[in-house]
Amino acid sequence: MKSRRLGKSAIYVSDICMGTMTFGNQADEATAHRVLDMSLDAGINFFDTAEGYPVPPDIKYVGVTEEIVGRWLKGKNRDSIILATKVSGPSHAWFKSPKRGGMTALDRHNIKVAVEDSLRKLQTDYIDLYQTHWPDHDTPYEETMETLDELVREGKVRILGCSNETSWGLMKSIQASERVCAARYQTIQNNFSINNRRFEDELAQVCRQEGVSLIPYSPIGGGVLSGKYQDGKRPAGARFSAYLEMGGRQATMANRFAGPRAQESTARIMEIAKEAGMSPVTLAVAWSKQHDFVASTIVGVTTVEQCAEIFAAADLVLPDDVMKAIHKVTKEILYPMG
Repeated sequence: MKSRRLGKSAIYVSDICMGTMTFGNQADEATAHRVLDMSLDAGINFFDTAEGYPVPPDIKYVGVTEEIVGRWLKGKNRDSIILATKVSGPSHAWFKSPKRGGMTALDRHNIKVAVEDSLRKLQTDYIDLYQTHWPDHDTPYEETMETLDELVREGKVRILGCSNETSWGLMKSIQASERVCAARYQTIQNNFSINNRRFEDELAQVCRQEGVSLIPYSPIGGGVLSGKYQDGKRPAGARFSAYLEMGGRQATMANRFAGPRAQESTARIMEIAKEAGMSPVTLAVAWSKQHDFVASTIVGVTTVEQCAEIFAAADLVLPDDVMKAIHKVTKEILYPMG
Protein backbone atom coordinates (compact mmCIF):
# COMPACT_ATOMS: atom_id res chain seq x y z
CA MET A 1 0.00 0.00 0.00
CA LYS A 2 1.51 3.30 -1.07
CA SER A 3 1.37 6.33 1.22
CA ARG A 4 0.92 10.00 0.39
CA ARG A 5 1.06 13.29 2.26
CA LEU A 6 -2.14 15.09 3.26
CA GLY A 7 -1.72 18.60 1.86
CA LYS A 8 1.36 20.31 3.23
CA SER A 9 1.05 18.59 6.61
CA ALA A 10 3.39 16.09 8.24
CA ILE A 11 0.77 13.33 8.00
CA TYR A 12 1.16 10.51 5.49
CA VAL A 13 -1.68 8.07 4.85
CA SER A 14 -2.33 4.93 2.83
CA ASP A 15 -3.66 5.79 -0.62
CA ILE A 16 -6.87 3.92 0.20
CA CYS A 17 -9.00 5.10 3.13
CA MET A 18 -11.78 3.00 4.62
CA GLY A 19 -14.98 4.99 5.03
CA THR A 20 -17.53 4.09 7.66
CA MET A 21 -20.85 5.73 6.74
CA THR A 22 -22.66 2.37 6.50
CA PHE A 23 -21.64 1.25 9.99
CA GLY A 24 -24.60 1.05 12.35
CA ASN A 25 -27.18 0.99 9.58
CA GLN A 26 -26.37 -1.20 6.57
CA ALA A 27 -23.50 -2.93 8.39
CA ASP A 28 -23.79 -4.09 12.01
CA GLU A 29 -21.00 -3.68 14.56
CA ALA A 30 -19.53 -7.16 14.11
CA THR A 31 -19.31 -6.64 10.34
CA ALA A 32 -17.88 -3.15 10.82
CA HIS A 33 -15.13 -4.37 13.15
CA ARG A 34 -14.26 -7.20 10.78
CA VAL A 35 -14.00 -4.75 7.85
CA LEU A 36 -11.78 -2.42 9.89
CA ASP A 37 -9.51 -5.32 10.91
CA MET A 38 -9.26 -6.53 7.32
CA SER A 39 -8.42 -3.01 6.19
CA LEU A 40 -5.64 -2.73 8.73
CA ASP A 41 -4.27 -6.13 7.67
CA ALA A 42 -4.33 -4.96 4.03
CA GLY A 43 -2.11 -1.97 4.87
CA ILE A 44 -4.78 0.71 5.25
CA ASN A 45 -3.99 3.10 8.11
CA PHE A 46 -6.52 5.83 7.26
CA PHE A 47 -10.15 5.70 8.45
CA ASP A 48 -12.88 8.28 7.88
CA THR A 49 -16.08 8.84 9.83
CA ALA A 50 -18.39 11.73 10.82
CA GLU A 51 -20.58 12.86 13.69
CA GLY A 52 -23.62 12.57 11.41
CA TYR A 53 -23.07 8.94 10.34
CA PRO A 54 -24.54 6.50 9.47
CA VAL A 55 -26.11 7.81 6.27
CA PRO A 56 -28.85 8.76 5.66
CA PRO A 57 -28.88 10.45 9.08
CA ASP A 58 -31.68 9.54 11.44
CA ILE A 59 -32.19 10.85 14.95
CA LYS A 60 -32.68 7.23 16.11
CA TYR A 61 -29.09 6.26 15.39
CA VAL A 62 -27.08 9.37 14.50
CA GLY A 63 -23.62 9.16 16.06
CA VAL A 64 -23.62 5.36 16.30
CA THR A 65 -20.88 5.06 13.66
CA GLU A 66 -18.36 7.01 15.75
CA GLU A 67 -19.21 4.80 18.73
CA ILE A 68 -18.61 1.64 16.68
CA VAL A 69 -15.28 3.00 15.43
CA GLY A 70 -14.37 4.09 18.95
CA ARG A 71 -14.91 0.64 20.43
CA TRP A 72 -12.73 -0.85 17.67
CA LEU A 73 -10.05 1.81 18.06
CA LYS A 74 -9.77 1.22 21.82
CA GLY A 75 -7.91 -2.06 21.30
CA LYS A 76 -5.51 -0.77 18.66
CA ASN A 77 -2.19 1.10 18.59
CA ARG A 78 -3.59 4.63 18.33
CA ASP A 79 -0.35 6.14 17.02
CA SER A 80 -0.40 3.84 13.97
CA ILE A 81 -3.89 4.91 12.87
CA ILE A 82 -4.86 8.12 11.10
CA LEU A 83 -8.42 8.91 12.13
CA ALA A 84 -10.64 11.46 10.41
CA THR A 85 -14.07 12.70 11.42
CA LYS A 86 -16.32 15.67 10.64
CA VAL A 87 -18.46 18.39 12.18
CA SER A 88 -21.75 18.47 10.27
CA GLY A 89 -22.16 22.01 9.00
CA PRO A 90 -25.58 23.11 7.73
CA SER A 91 -26.18 19.99 5.58
CA HIS A 92 -27.98 21.79 2.79
CA ALA A 93 -27.62 19.11 0.13
CA TRP A 94 -28.89 15.51 0.12
CA PHE A 95 -29.68 15.27 3.81
CA LYS A 96 -30.02 17.35 6.94
CA SER A 97 -27.99 16.36 9.97
CA PRO A 98 -30.16 15.86 13.07
CA LYS A 99 -27.26 16.76 15.37
CA ARG A 100 -27.98 19.59 17.81
CA GLY A 101 -31.60 19.73 16.72
CA GLY A 102 -30.59 20.31 13.13
CA MET A 103 -28.88 23.60 14.08
CA THR A 104 -25.44 22.79 12.72
CA ALA A 105 -23.87 26.06 11.60
CA LEU A 106 -20.07 26.21 11.57
CA ASP A 107 -19.89 28.79 14.33
CA ARG A 108 -17.75 28.56 17.47
CA HIS A 109 -20.47 26.98 19.61
CA ASN A 110 -21.30 24.16 17.21
CA ILE A 111 -17.70 23.28 16.42
CA LYS A 112 -16.69 23.21 20.09
CA VAL A 113 -19.66 21.03 21.10
CA ALA A 114 -19.19 18.71 18.13
CA VAL A 115 -15.51 17.99 18.66
CA GLU A 116 -15.99 17.12 22.33
CA ASP A 117 -18.82 14.74 21.43
CA SER A 118 -16.72 13.08 18.72
CA LEU A 119 -13.71 12.67 21.02
CA ARG A 120 -15.94 10.99 23.61
CA LYS A 121 -17.59 8.64 21.12
CA LEU A 122 -14.30 7.75 19.43
CA GLN A 123 -12.65 7.16 22.84
CA THR A 124 -9.56 9.11 21.86
CA ASP A 125 -7.95 12.34 23.04
CA TYR A 126 -7.14 13.62 19.55
CA ILE A 127 -8.42 13.51 15.98
CA ASP A 128 -5.85 13.39 13.18
CA LEU A 129 -7.97 15.09 10.51
CA TYR A 130 -11.00 17.17 11.50
CA GLN A 131 -13.24 18.23 8.62
CA THR A 132 -16.25 20.43 8.02
CA HIS A 133 -18.79 18.05 6.47
CA TRP A 134 -20.81 20.69 4.60
CA PRO A 135 -19.76 24.28 3.95
CA ASP A 136 -21.39 27.17 5.77
CA HIS A 137 -21.29 30.17 3.45
CA ASP A 138 -23.30 32.29 5.89
CA THR A 139 -21.10 32.06 8.99
CA PRO A 140 -17.96 34.22 8.54
CA TYR A 141 -15.07 32.02 7.45
CA GLU A 142 -12.85 33.86 9.92
CA GLU A 143 -14.96 32.57 12.83
CA THR A 144 -14.90 29.02 11.50
CA MET A 145 -11.16 28.95 10.87
CA GLU A 146 -10.23 30.68 14.13
CA THR A 147 -12.28 28.14 16.09
CA LEU A 148 -10.77 25.20 14.22
CA ASP A 149 -7.34 26.70 14.85
CA GLU A 150 -8.08 26.69 18.59
CA LEU A 151 -8.65 22.94 18.40
CA VAL A 152 -5.27 22.47 16.75
CA ARG A 153 -3.53 24.62 19.37
CA GLU A 154 -5.28 22.68 22.15
CA GLY A 155 -3.97 19.39 20.73
CA LYS A 156 -7.46 17.98 20.13
CA VAL A 157 -6.98 18.06 16.36
CA ARG A 158 -3.82 17.65 14.27
CA ILE A 159 -4.86 19.03 10.87
CA LEU A 160 -7.97 20.44 9.21
CA GLY A 161 -9.98 19.64 6.10
CA CYS A 162 -13.26 20.50 4.41
CA SER A 163 -15.81 18.46 2.51
CA ASN A 164 -18.38 19.13 -0.23
CA GLU A 165 -16.80 22.55 -0.67
CA THR A 166 -16.73 24.76 -3.76
CA SER A 167 -13.73 26.43 -5.41
CA TRP A 168 -14.94 29.76 -4.02
CA GLY A 169 -15.38 28.34 -0.52
CA LEU A 170 -12.00 26.63 -0.46
CA MET A 171 -10.19 29.79 -1.54
CA LYS A 172 -12.29 31.90 0.85
CA SER A 173 -11.30 29.68 3.77
CA ILE A 174 -7.61 29.70 2.85
CA GLN A 175 -7.64 33.50 2.61
CA ALA A 176 -9.45 33.75 5.95
CA SER A 177 -6.83 31.52 7.59
CA GLU A 178 -4.04 33.68 6.21
CA ARG A 179 -5.71 36.89 7.43
CA VAL A 180 -6.16 35.68 11.02
CA CYS A 181 -2.97 33.57 11.13
CA ALA A 182 -4.95 30.37 11.69
CA ALA A 183 -4.39 26.78 10.61
CA ARG A 184 -5.63 26.15 7.06
CA TYR A 185 -7.41 23.32 5.32
CA GLN A 186 -4.99 20.63 4.15
CA THR A 187 -7.60 18.42 2.49
CA ILE A 188 -10.92 18.54 0.71
CA GLN A 189 -13.29 15.57 0.59
CA ASN A 190 -15.58 15.77 -2.44
CA ASN A 191 -17.38 13.39 -4.76
CA PHE A 192 -15.08 12.18 -7.57
CA SER A 193 -15.37 9.15 -9.80
CA ILE A 194 -15.28 8.04 -13.42
CA ASN A 195 -18.97 8.96 -13.56
CA ASN A 196 -18.43 12.32 -11.87
CA ARG A 197 -15.30 14.19 -12.98
CA ARG A 198 -16.58 17.69 -12.16
CA PHE A 199 -13.81 18.13 -9.57
CA GLU A 200 -11.35 18.46 -12.45
CA ASP A 201 -13.16 21.51 -13.87
CA GLU A 202 -11.82 23.98 -11.28
CA LEU A 203 -11.13 22.43 -7.90
CA ALA A 204 -8.26 20.25 -9.09
CA GLN A 205 -6.34 23.35 -10.10
CA VAL A 206 -7.05 25.02 -6.76
CA CYS A 207 -5.66 21.94 -5.03
CA ARG A 208 -2.52 21.92 -7.15
CA GLN A 209 -1.79 25.61 -6.68
CA GLU A 210 -2.65 25.76 -2.97
CA GLY A 211 -1.20 22.43 -1.85
CA VAL A 212 -4.53 20.93 -0.79
CA SER A 213 -5.13 17.19 -1.21
CA LEU A 214 -8.36 15.67 -2.44
CA ILE A 215 -9.55 12.61 -0.53
CA PRO A 216 -12.39 11.62 -2.88
CA TYR A 217 -15.48 9.74 -1.77
CA SER A 218 -17.79 7.56 -3.90
CA PRO A 219 -15.03 6.40 -6.29
CA ILE A 220 -17.37 3.59 -7.36
CA GLY A 221 -20.16 6.10 -7.98
CA GLY A 222 -22.08 5.01 -4.89
CA GLY A 223 -21.80 1.40 -6.05
CA VAL A 224 -23.13 2.17 -9.54
CA LEU A 225 -19.82 1.42 -11.28
CA SER A 226 -19.94 -2.13 -9.89
CA GLY A 227 -22.76 -2.74 -12.35
CA LYS A 228 -25.31 -3.82 -9.76
CA TYR A 229 -27.86 -1.20 -10.84
CA GLN A 230 -27.56 -1.92 -14.57
CA ASP A 231 -30.71 -2.53 -16.63
CA GLY A 232 -32.89 -1.02 -13.93
CA LYS A 233 -31.89 -3.53 -11.25
CA ARG A 234 -32.63 -2.54 -7.66
CA PRO A 235 -30.75 -5.09 -5.51
CA ALA A 236 -32.11 -5.69 -2.03
CA GLY A 237 -30.12 -3.97 0.71
CA ALA A 238 -28.34 -1.64 -1.72
CA ARG A 239 -28.20 2.04 -0.81
CA PHE A 240 -29.93 3.49 -3.85
CA SER A 241 -32.61 0.81 -3.79
CA ALA A 242 -33.48 2.03 -0.30
CA TYR A 243 -33.18 5.69 -1.32
CA LEU A 244 -35.69 5.26 -4.13
CA GLU A 245 -38.20 3.83 -1.67
CA MET A 246 -37.59 6.72 0.74
CA GLY A 247 -38.46 9.36 -1.87
CA GLY A 248 -37.64 13.05 -1.53
CA ARG A 249 -33.98 14.12 -1.56
CA GLN A 250 -32.74 10.54 -1.29
CA ALA A 251 -34.68 9.46 -4.40
CA THR A 252 -33.33 12.47 -6.27
CA MET A 253 -29.80 11.45 -5.33
CA ALA A 254 -30.40 7.83 -6.39
CA ASN A 255 -31.78 8.90 -9.76
CA ARG A 256 -28.78 11.18 -10.28
CA PHE A 257 -26.18 8.51 -9.47
CA ALA A 258 -27.93 5.61 -11.21
CA GLY A 259 -29.80 7.40 -14.01
CA PRO A 260 -29.80 6.38 -17.70
CA ARG A 261 -26.61 8.27 -18.67
CA ALA A 262 -24.73 6.94 -15.64
CA GLN A 263 -25.80 3.42 -16.59
CA GLU A 264 -24.68 3.99 -20.18
CA SER A 265 -21.28 5.17 -18.97
CA THR A 266 -21.06 2.27 -16.52
CA ALA A 267 -21.79 -0.30 -19.22
CA ARG A 268 -18.81 0.93 -21.24
CA ILE A 269 -16.54 1.07 -18.19
CA MET A 270 -17.50 -2.51 -17.37
CA GLU A 271 -16.37 -3.56 -20.85
CA ILE A 272 -13.03 -1.79 -20.38
CA ALA A 273 -12.55 -3.54 -17.03
CA LYS A 274 -13.38 -6.90 -18.57
CA GLU A 275 -10.84 -6.41 -21.36
CA ALA A 276 -8.25 -5.35 -18.76
CA GLY A 277 -8.90 -8.51 -16.74
CA MET A 278 -10.25 -6.93 -13.57
CA SER A 279 -13.53 -6.08 -11.91
CA PRO A 280 -15.04 -2.64 -12.57
CA VAL A 281 -14.78 -1.94 -8.82
CA THR A 282 -11.01 -2.53 -8.87
CA LEU A 283 -10.72 -0.41 -12.01
CA ALA A 284 -12.71 2.49 -10.52
CA VAL A 285 -10.70 2.61 -7.29
CA ALA A 286 -7.37 2.37 -9.15
CA TRP A 287 -8.45 5.14 -11.55
CA SER A 288 -9.33 7.43 -8.65
CA LYS A 289 -5.92 7.00 -7.04
CA GLN A 290 -4.13 7.76 -10.30
CA HIS A 291 -4.45 11.55 -10.12
CA ASP A 292 -1.79 13.96 -8.91
CA PHE A 293 -4.18 15.94 -6.70
CA VAL A 294 -5.50 12.83 -4.87
CA ALA A 295 -3.89 11.75 -1.61
CA SER A 296 -6.16 8.87 -0.59
CA THR A 297 -9.37 7.43 -2.04
CA ILE A 298 -12.21 6.76 0.39
CA VAL A 299 -14.03 3.48 -0.13
CA GLY A 300 -16.95 1.97 1.73
CA VAL A 301 -18.60 -1.44 2.06
CA THR A 302 -21.59 -3.08 3.67
CA THR A 303 -20.17 -6.63 3.70
CA VAL A 304 -16.73 -8.16 4.19
CA GLU A 305 -17.04 -9.85 0.80
CA GLN A 306 -16.90 -6.47 -0.93
CA CYS A 307 -13.41 -5.77 0.41
CA ALA A 308 -11.47 -8.06 -1.92
CA GLU A 309 -12.18 -6.15 -5.14
CA ILE A 310 -11.27 -2.88 -3.44
CA PHE A 311 -8.05 -4.15 -1.90
CA ALA A 312 -7.03 -5.51 -5.32
CA ALA A 313 -6.51 -1.88 -6.39
CA ALA A 314 -3.92 -1.25 -3.66
CA ASP A 315 -0.77 -1.57 -5.77
CA LEU A 316 -2.43 -1.37 -9.16
CA VAL A 317 -1.38 1.21 -11.75
CA LEU A 318 -3.64 1.29 -14.79
CA PRO A 319 -1.72 1.28 -18.09
CA ASP A 320 -1.98 4.22 -20.48
CA ASP A 321 -4.28 2.42 -22.91
CA VAL A 322 -6.81 1.73 -20.16
CA MET A 323 -6.64 5.32 -18.91
CA LYS A 324 -7.15 6.58 -22.47
CA ALA A 325 -10.12 4.26 -22.99
CA ILE A 326 -11.74 5.54 -19.80
CA HIS A 327 -11.09 9.14 -20.82
CA LYS A 328 -12.73 8.49 -24.18
CA VAL A 329 -15.90 7.29 -22.46
CA THR A 330 -16.05 10.25 -20.09
CA LYS A 331 -15.48 12.66 -22.97
CA GLU A 332 -18.25 11.16 -25.07
CA ILE A 333 -20.69 10.83 -22.16
CA LEU A 334 -19.93 14.14 -20.47
CA TYR A 335 -21.25 14.56 -16.92
CA PRO A 336 -23.35 11.35 -16.83
CA MET A 337 -24.65 12.32 -13.38
CA GLY A 338 -25.88 15.67 -14.69
